[in-house]
Amino acid sequence: MASIEENFPRGGIQKKNTEKTGKTPKPTIEQDNLFDVRHEEQSQKRKRNQEDLGKRKKFKADRKADAKDNTTNIEPLTIEHLCEGMLLLGCIKEVSDFELVISLPNGLSGFVPVTQISDAYSKMLSKQVAQGELLEDLHSLLDMYSPGMLVRCIVTSVEKSADGRRSIKLSINPKNVNKGLNASALTSGMLLSGFVSSAEDHGYLIDIGVNGTHAFLPRQKAQNYIKAAKRGPDLKIGQNLNCVIEEVKNEGRIVRLSVDRSDVAASLATEQQNWTLCNLLPGLVVKAKVQKVDPLGIKLTFLSSFTGVVDFMHVDPDKSINYSPNQVVKACILSVHPTSKVVRLTLRQAFLNPGGSPNQLSNDRIGAVVEESTVKAFYKQFGAIFELDDGTHAFARLKHLSKNRKSFKPAAFKAGCKHKSRIIDYSLMDEMCILSLKYQVIGARFLQYRDIHTGDVVQGRVLALKPIGMQVKVTDGIKGLVPSMHLADVILKQPEKKYKIGDEVRCRVLECNPAEKKLFLTLKKTLIQSKLPILSNYEDAEPGLITHGFVVCAREFGCIVKFYNDVKGLVPKNELSTEPISCPDKVFHEGQVVKVMVLKCEPEQERLLLSFKLSSRSAPEGKSEHTPKKKQEVKYQIGEMVDVKVLKKKENGLEVSILEDEGNVIASLPTVYLSDFVANCKLLWHCLQEGDVLPRVMCLSDKGDRIILCRKSAVISAVQEEQVVRNFSEIQPGMLLTGYVRNIMHFGVFVEFPFGVTGLAPKVSMSDKFVTDTKDHFVVGQTVIAKVMSIDEEKQRVLLNLKVSECSSGNPAAESFSLLNQYFKEVKEIRNLLKRKGESGIARSLCELMPGKELQLVVQDVNEDGSALFSGNCVKGLTVTATRYHLGDKSIAPGEKTKGLVLHVDALTSKVYISLREELLKQRPKQQLTENSQHSAIVQHIAEEFAIVSLETGQLAAIPIASHFNDTFRFDSEKLKVGQTIYATLKMVKVNDHGVLLAVQDPAKKNVFVRVRKESETTLEEMLAAAVTHTLSVGDIVTGTVKSVKPTHVTVAIDDKLTGSIHASRILDEVSIGSFPTYTLKAGQKVTARVIGGRDVNTHRYLPITHPHFTRSIPELSIRPSEIEGKAETMKDGTLKKPGLYDVGQTVTCFVKKYNILKNWLEVEVTPNIRGRVPHLMLSLSTKVLKHPEKNFKNGQALSATVTGTGVTKTNLFLSLTGIPSLQQGTITVGVITKMIPHIGLTITLPGGKTGKVSIFHLSDKYTENPLSDFKIGKVVRCYILANENGKIQLSLRQSRLNPRNSSKVEDAEITSIKDVKKGQLVRGYVKSVTPSGVFFGLSASLQGRILFQNVSAYYVQKHSLYEKYLPEGKFLTAKVLGVNKKENHVELSLLPEDTGMPSVLPEYLGLPRYSAEEEKREDDKEKREELKRKTKQRRGSSEIEQEAKRKKRKVCPTDENDSGIEVYYREEEDGDQEEEAAENKSKIRKRSEAPRLQVSTGFTWDEDMKAVDMAVLNQKEESSESEEEEENLQSKPKKQTKKEKELEKQKKEKELCKLEAALMDPSRQPQSADDFDRLVLSSPNSSILWLQYMAFHLQATEIEKARAVAERALKTICFREEQEKLNVWVALLNLENMYGTEETLMKVFERAVQYNEPLKVFQHLCDIYASSEKYKQAEELYHTMLRRFRQEKSVWLKYASFLLKQGQTEATHRLLERALKALPTKEHVDVISRFAQLEFRFGDTEHAKALFDSTLNSYPKRTDIWSIYMDIMIKHGSQKEVRDIFERVIHLNLAPKKMKFFFKRYLDYEKKYGTEETVLAVKTAALEYVEAKSSLADT
Repeated sequence: MASIEENFPRGGIQKKNTEKTGKTPKPTIEQDNLFDVRHEEQSQKRKRNQEDLGKRKKFKADRKADAKDNTTNIEPLTIEHLCEGMLLLGCIKEVSDFELVISLPNGLSGFVPVTQISDAYSKMLSKQVAQGELLEDLHSLLDMYSPGMLVRCIVTSVEKSADGRRSIKLSINPKNVNKGLNASALTSGMLLSGFVSSAEDHGYLIDIGVNGTHAFLPRQKAQNYIKAAKRGPDLKIGQNLNCVIEEVKNEGRIVRLSVDRSDVAASLATEQQNWTLCNLLPGLVVKAKVQKVDPLGIKLTFLSSFTGVVDFMHVDPDKSINYSPNQVVKACILSVHPTSKVVRLTLRQAFLNPGGSPNQLSNDRIGAVVEESTVKAFYKQFGAIFELDDGTHAFARLKHLSKNRKSFKPAAFKAGCKHKSRIIDYSLMDEMCILSLKYQVIGARFLQYRDIHTGDVVQGRVLALKPIGMQVKVTDGIKGLVPSMHLADVILKQPEKKYKIGDEVRCRVLECNPAEKKLFLTLKKTLIQSKLPILSNYEDAEPGLITHGFVVCAREFGCIVKFYNDVKGLVPKNELSTEPISCPDKVFHEGQVVKVMVLKCEPEQERLLLSFKLSSRSAPEGKSEHTPKKKQEVKYQIGEMVDVKVLKKKENGLEVSILEDEGNVIASLPTVYLSDFVANCKLLWHCLQEGDVLPRVMCLSDKGDRIILCRKSAVISAVQEEQVVRNFSEIQPGMLLTGYVRNIMHFGVFVEFPFGVTGLAPKVSMSDKFVTDTKDHFVVGQTVIAKVMSIDEEKQRVLLNLKVSECSSGNPAAESFSLLNQYFKEVKEIRNLLKRKGESGIARSLCELMPGKELQLVVQDVNEDGSALFSGNCVKGLTVTATRYHLGDKSIAPGEKTKGLVLHVDALTSKVYISLREELLKQRPKQQLTENSQHSAIVQHIAEEFAIVSLETGQLAAIPIASHFNDTFRFDSEKLKVGQTIYATLKMVKVNDHGVLLAVQDPAKKNVFVRVRKESETTLEEMLAAAVTHTLSVGDIVTGTVKSVKPTHVTVAIDDKLTGSIHASRILDEVSIGSFPTYTLKAGQKVTARVIGGRDVNTHRYLPITHPHFTRSIPELSIRPSEIEGKAETMKDGTLKKPGLYDVGQTVTCFVKKYNILKNWLEVEVTPNIRGRVPHLMLSLSTKVLKHPEKNFKNGQALSATVTGTGVTKTNLFLSLTGIPSLQQGTITVGVITKMIPHIGLTITLPGGKTGKVSIFHLSDKYTENPLSDFKIGKVVRCYILANENGKIQLSLRQSRLNPRNSSKVEDAEITSIKDVKKGQLVRGYVKSVTPSGVFFGLSASLQGRILFQNVSAYYVQKHSLYEKYLPEGKFLTAKVLGVNKKENHVELSLLPEDTGMPSVLPEYLGLPRYSAEEEKREDDKEKREELKRKTKQRRGSSEIEQEAKRKKRKVCPTDENDSGIEVYYREEEDGDQEEEAAENKSKIRKRSEAPRLQVSTGFTWDEDMKAVDMAVLNQKEESSESEEEEENLQSKPKKQTKKEKELEKQKKEKELCKLEAALMDPSRQPQSADDFDRLVLSSPNSSILWLQYMAFHLQATEIEKARAVAERALKTICFREEQEKLNVWVALLNLENMYGTEETLMKVFERAVQYNEPLKVFQHLCDIYASSEKYKQAEELYHTMLRRFRQEKSVWLKYASFLLKQGQTEATHRLLERALKALPTKEHVDVISRFAQLEFRFGDTEHAKALFDSTLNSYPKRTDIWSIYMDIMIKHGSQKEVRDIFERVIHLNLAPKKMKFFFKRYLDYEKKYGTEETVLAVKTAALEYVEAKSSLADT
């Protein structure tokens, strides 16, 4: 077919084209002229292509008359008509990170790559790629574009893919779209496409693609648009805008724009704007005149001289019949062909207001099958228009009307014919659904990726084999990948041999991601054929579930098994097999399909524990025979997760049994603990029934008598994430804790946390709002998050704050959405529970109704308040109501039929809230929404936890009312109101199971705590099992055969199907204790029995006759003669007692079921419906029986027991085999040791759960050194109750109490009071404590005695710590009673050997001084000796006082420079000479902080040329005078002494004795011998000073070995905690070995010192020792070792640098700096260089130091600390010129004003000190200039 291409340049010249032929018979794009145009000079006839009926073209003519005469053929646009450069109006369909999918007219679609947005955006993309970092100003396409936006596009290419499909590549770059425009053509009023290229201070630069033109958008002109768009406070670079030109300046070089929506919507292309066919743009709205109306469309003229066409798909559907020639209409340009200049337009209303968007269709509508779609019009060469069931129009292309051309029958598509069809797509630009009538499409299982679900089995065809796996084509538009691992059950090395391209394969879906269009499949036959449940999410992984998976990893720890949707779990090594497997990787291989059982699952952490051992576990029902082993725990731990079964519903909660304990443990689940949400607590309690199972409930408290459970997700999460406090000591102010309201008082709220800690939130700290009534803000049990404000440790009180502002972390949107999401998840679980029950029609109706569903209803009644009630088939049993607001403007009457839209379904009250408002019922295609998009919304309904709102798109969304757990109170003005308009941000755009979208109110500017809570793991289950239905009733007589005999019951076969049970209590009327009643019957024996009740087949729970399931129960029988002979009427009352009818103290006969080792009780059965338990301690009074109770009680044995109480479940009795326990004083009972307290005694648990205490004085009749050695926790003992007062029980284990007749001799009699103690008596006991007033000695639990220190030992002890060492608490001793003061209850005791006959408590080898001086040998002086003793004691007492009162500060005595590194501190003498000497030397003494090493003050030095210096001798003058007196005495000895002389001699001796004793007791006395030092180090063993003095004492006498021995002794004696003291001794020992030992001995000591101290410190000390002793070679070697070992320590490098510089090795120091910079982290470099430079200034090259500082400051000019150091050093060492140069450099830096002020001040101070007035003035001038420069810069 030939085509003529016509161009219409400005001059009106007409160009004739030649015919073109192509390879295909189809015409090229240029062939699409649909009508001819006559020119003044010549006319040409255009041929029409019969195949290309889908495109229309518009031509510009010079005259309208010529155009009217042309014949035209109007066709829809097809892909064949498109060509490069064609301009189109498109609508964004999808947005991804890298492209926009664009809907084009007539069902076509194309894509815009991210590089074709705009030049500015592409430039930023390139910059980001080049830098490799995210740019702040670069926003993703998702941030700027959303589905439904209209954009102008230009076709850049039409490409054909390998499978024959064509793709249309587009560009929206204004440079391409507006290329027909130039600056001179721009006029005001034009509507152009523009893109933001940059943001300026007063507006935005807009790229409109016109060369030489700068377009500017003022900021005020953009404000309205920014607010309406809700995409942030500013326009973004690359954002598309519809711009209206407001003003043109400088011949089009400067253009001012407006994007105001009102300006854009009102814009109209006019003739005054001088549009031509070369620059005509799609999207322009024009006024046009109808020229011709055709069945295929309309021909129009516009802008006076242009002609265009409107195809049948773009005629306004409401006016399609009413168009007539010459009618004026508004039209929008859809496309402009670049060569033929054909213009296509649309008359659809959505496009006639620029800036608007077409209607959208909801995603769930695509894929829907329409049973009856009516043909509206048929176009034989294009397709057909249909009307769907909802009144909307749709289009089906010709090829989709039938399977193929041969089967196509045009007659079937006459107007009015009805066909079954399926919606396969939606064209936004045509506002029509695209249909297919092909039966294979209608019946297709999968149309889109979202139709495919995990676990589906699908058929596919092999497309390609690749290294990563095999590509499979599922349908035309769906492709999937089979990973290499999944090509077969085993790994295939050569898959191409098994599979060929084109092969049909059957696969199973492993994972499907519709958003990313990814599909993963498996070809493993075991998985495809598996009938086991599909595990596709962690929530479905319930314990006991068995399913198939595949191994992805086998390691030494076990196997990782993967399931569907990337769910994976761990099979630990011990769960791989019943036999041990040492190497799992050798047994299991990757890809192996395995069958596993779920052991445990934590969905929120995505943790799954699995097992390959299927047979060793119990079935999911968990029958008692197969109870898995459990930890031996008496109680349930707080935080432990358990599964429970509802036993009974109470007003305030549920009574449940814990399934893990075979249902025997009864617990309470309060209603307020069922959920974090008050509304859900009520609803869940309402929906749960007896027998329902609640999995994964947390134990909140277990106080023994009652277990409290909790199902609050927030509390469970807090416990599992360890965000809790377990006791009061862990609480810290500022902590945020999750808890629940315990109680509400008028003064505040008490909040309890898991593990029992409670705090008070006072009224002022409850809320950010004023609190009038505390009950208005919180309810008991409500979940809250509290902040700890303060704690009172003495009173154990905690003050809390519940204010949202204090408990929040600033993200209200995230927190409120988290609450809303959790709420709806719980609602979904409740809905699933109702679905599974499905017993009542109401429950089914509640489950089926969803918000957004339309109902056909009948008006039942109209109330006075304007609300109405409705009824209908779909809402039977429910109350359906609409408020006056939701009736809209409709006036309705009872009986009238109407449509209603469901807003909310309240399952608790069975109420359905609906709306009749037109705007909600109006059917309109729903737009595709995106997450985090902002919308205006109208509040339609307000529930307790959320509100239902309607978006502008017509969709319903739920928004949370509370933004935080603590956000509970609102004033009336703050509450939402129906009809109110709010702004909402969408958070979940898929309706899913909620029926609504999820959103949050936008934005509430307040700090709200954000806590992302984990998903609730709760999935409610119901256990129902089939049972044989029978017609028996209570009282019926039956005959049966004994089937089996069990210890507690006998099974009887009544007929072939029905089985009954006879309990052990229903066999004999009189049961002898100890017998086994069930064994009187034998298998096969015929029995006649009476029906007395029934038992549930699943739970074995006894059922009353009135129970609805009684006819499906196991009959309970009795063969007791008294009951068989009884009348049937009496049976109706029930022969079985209820637990409540048993009285405490009543004796009953029970039958042993088993001994529960875990719980330590004996389980018994009293009757078929009553069980009991006997606690361990109530089984017997014999400890032998209690030691092995499981051996002494046989199953089925009859026992006589006493009722002690009934359980809360009323199905259990508490029993005792020893009667009701009496804990009265004087009784003997049994108990179990639960705690052993050293030196105190035992804690024993008694029958009944009470506890008693046993003192160490009551453990035995004979005291021992270690009284608790014969006992252990858990031991059963007999106890005698000494006292039971005020709940405190005192016990005794003495045999004299337990067996008074048979007890042997009592060695240590009981001392109950002071009356039992006599003076002179020897008593035994235990040391309690050592105090300054003496030693306290325990004689009994209630009596203590005191031992004065002089009665402890004959030795005088200066420090009490020695007593504590030899008399520790609990030491067993014998004492003598010295005196008893009964009035004051005092007992004085003695431990002296002469009193007790026992060895002294303080050993003699300690060398301690005795209390008394040596006794005089002469008998005649006995009396004076006594007097001397008294005086000595007085002086001793005064010397002790002086010792404390006259203690003075210690001084350091200096030594010469080359000292040993040891310092010794001594106490100052009393004489003034030494004080003056110390004052003179004070200035020379080093500060202690700078001298960790020790110096010796006794004149000793560590130098090798040691000088012998005499020790300072105490009282030398006195000693010399005494020696002279001795000489005189010797000379005069032969002389006969007179009585007077003897008297004088005795007085002299007494004085000498007193002086000697005083000297020994003087604390300031210097030690003179080894014994003196021994005494000193004994009194102060941790003082390194004394030990070093001791070493110096030996070295002074050149006794090297003794000095070494003292050092070793010191290292053993000093406490290990005194690290510095020990290090001092090690350093002294190193010094000693360095001077007097060999290199070998020094190294041995060094190696030991490194092991016991911080190695770095020891290395540094040895380096100092080497340096000070001038052993430079050894020091250097040691430094090299340190650099290798401590290369990351900065101090090592600096110390070595200092050492080198002191040796004059400056070059070596420079090399060391380079090494240091390589070894140390970068952040340390500046500091290291600075320190090296400082060292250079002190010891090395000052020029090099300056160079270091200069280079550092050039690199880091803003390091003001380095500048300061440099200045200080240069001021000290440099010239004035150098200092001024530095100051000049620094004041010209660009630093913060504060820092510059600091440097100017320093410069000024320097000049004032060293400079002249001129230099001072110069500095001030420079400062003034700096300030003026800064202020002028601020002004600009």
